[in-house]
Amino acid sequence: MKHFAALYSELDSSTKTNEKVDALARYFSAADPRDSAWALALFTGQTKGRTLPMSLVRQWACEAANLPAWMVDECNLVVGDWSETLSLLLPDSATSSDVPLHQLMQDDLASLSHQSPAQQKQTITRLWSILPRTERFLLHKLMGGSFRVGASKVLVIRALSQSSGIDVPTLTRRLMGKWTPDEAFMRRLIAPAADIERDPMLPFPFMLASPLQEPLSTLGETTDWHAEWKWDGIRAQVIHRTQVIHRATIFDSPSATACAVWSRGEEVISPAFPEIIGDARQLPPGTVLDGEILAWNVEKNRPEPFSTLQTRLNRKEVVATLWPDVTVRFVAFDILEHDAVDLRTRALRERRSILEALTSTPPFTSAGHFRVSEPIDFSHWHELDSRMSESRERQVEGLMLKRLDSVYRGGRMVGQWWKRKVDALTLDAVLVAAQPGRGRRAGLLTDYTFAVLDDAGKWVTICKAYSGLSDEELTELDRYVRRVSTQRFGPVYSVEPDRVYEIAFEAIAESDRHKSGLAVRFPRVHRRRVDKTITQADTVASLRALLARFEGRD
Repeated sequence: MKHFAALYSELDSSTKTNEKVDALARYFSAADPRDSAWALALFTGQTKGRTLPMSLVRQWACEAANLPAWMVDECNLVVGDWSETLSLLLPDSATSSDVPLHQLMQDDLASLSHQSPAQQKQTITRLWSILPRTERFLLHKLMGGSFRVGASKVLVIRALSQSSGIDVPTLTRRLMGKWTPDEAFMRRLIAPAADIERDPMLPFPFMLASPLQEPLSTLGETTDWHAEWKWDGIRAQVIHRTQVIHRATIFDSPSATACAVWSRGEEVISPAFPEIIGDARQLPPGTVLDGEILAWNVEKNRPEPFSTLQTRLNRKEVVATLWPDVTVRFVAFDILEHDAVDLRTRALRERRSILEALTSTPPFTSAGHFRVSEPIDFSHWHELDSRMSESRERQVEGLMLKRLDSVYRGGRMVGQWWKRKVDALTLDAVLVAAQPGRGRRAGLLTDYTFAVLDDAGKWVTICKAYSGLSDEELTELDRYVRRVSTQRFGPVYSVEPDRVYEIAFEAIAESDRHKSGLAVRFPRVHRRRVDKTITQADTVASLRALLARFEGRD
């Protein structure tokens, strides 16, 4: 555990990519495979479930530190992180013992869910007594489900490649899907053999686009590029392959086949979309399509807002009665495997040709749930600029631009795929509450609640926003809220409506979670509207009119 804690500290204190990669590579080279397997699982998000509620741990820590709960709560308002607060308040351990990471994860923490509260308390207090402060901090993160580290999955795989000698694409694909963090898996992962048995129902690593900030004309000749709409749904791969496990990526063709739908987050989402699975069975065996799952308005033949699709998310199973309420489509924009042949090293223009040939066969020809993302024809860049204005009417996020000679590689390949989003929507709302942030913003009121007037003239919440202001603006706003706050509810400071702020957001939809009956997607503070009074801010009525306009009801 001490080596893992040292690695965490090194990653947390550095902002340089190469330093982080080197630190990770050194750890993977020297660590026990059992520990490195768990470290890899934590860094790549394979395991992050909560094992104990922090409120219970807080209670035990108050007893261990002999401090009243109110004092511990006040300390946390300053520190801003329960894991760090409790680590600082607990007395130093009388004895120090190095608990291996794998033992902590698979023995100590895994056993908590099967223990009584008294046994759980005994386990945690025992760990507190033998772990130094920095390791106790990580213990709290691990059992609270809030473990984060300043290293992306891409950097972790780069480091593992550096330490093992296995190339990044191979490691990336071997890490797809769910796996058990143990010594056997770790040894298979870095084995040099290229023919390791692989479950054919696993997806390929997803290729990602980079945001394009420069003018479209900087991309060069238009004939080198493919353009299409940027869909606002769930990125997914649909797989129809043989069920048996073979070596390499070329599969035989026995009669037993299976279908699966994988999200970009490497989750199997097949149960949430049974109609897509049903149509996928009509694809030729040995087919992998990349595309987007969308809620679909059949009457208008266009996507529904993403919020409509959310009713399908996080469902382990969708019953047939829900299907008519939320019609879905899988819009394919790439083909990664055809006739059991891996197409990823072929140019996009060739992959698109193969994909478009499939449109003359089921399930694309039937009145089902599959369709192909059609290219946007253009000869000059200014034509695409003008098409951007259609984005909101079409319920899309903007444009995708892909080099016709691009091969398909996992991750973000700068210069190959670009995305250009339509400009954000804005609303003017009034600040009504604030509370402290976390991490480096701990102790500073940086999390804000905004409201608008409803038809009865009452202030109702529309959103919370946590970003968008400069450090200077945050400091000024913190002082303002503390000075004028009228009430306090725990960490939340309430203020009388007085200041108007412009909030940028991506979409608006009906919502039962907000008193306004509306919710905005990805809200962030754009600026303070010093030129407006609270009577000039938006209202529920004006926002409903905005919603109706984009739903085509005005």
